[in-house]
Amino acid sequence: MNITYRYAQATDTGLILQLIKELAEYEKMLNEVVATEEMLKEKLFEKQQAEVTFLMEDEVEVGFALFFHNFSTFLSKAGLYLEDLYVKPERRSLGYGNELLKQLA
Repeated sequence: MNITYRYAQATDTGLILQLIKELAEYEKMLNEVVATEEMLKEKLFEKQQAEVTFLMEDEVEVGFALFFHNFSTFLSKAGLYLEDLYVKPERRSLGYGNELLKQLA
């Protein structure tokens, strides 16, 4: 496994939307995707409301995780909320999803 990770940048907005649509298609929910590149750029990069990290194989994006940070007032402890995790179908069952989770931990 020759994998690396990188955080998304504003220039990745089209790729992020593509992967979101692939995930939605897999979940049979493509008709529910209303996100646009403009919306993602604003929310992810201008307002920094969430983050995206890519899992790369040989410098090609094969998966992503979209997440945001949270905080428990009762525990006084920071946390992370994972909204989406997606690995391209041809790379599934290779442990890439687990690797993405380890990266986030």
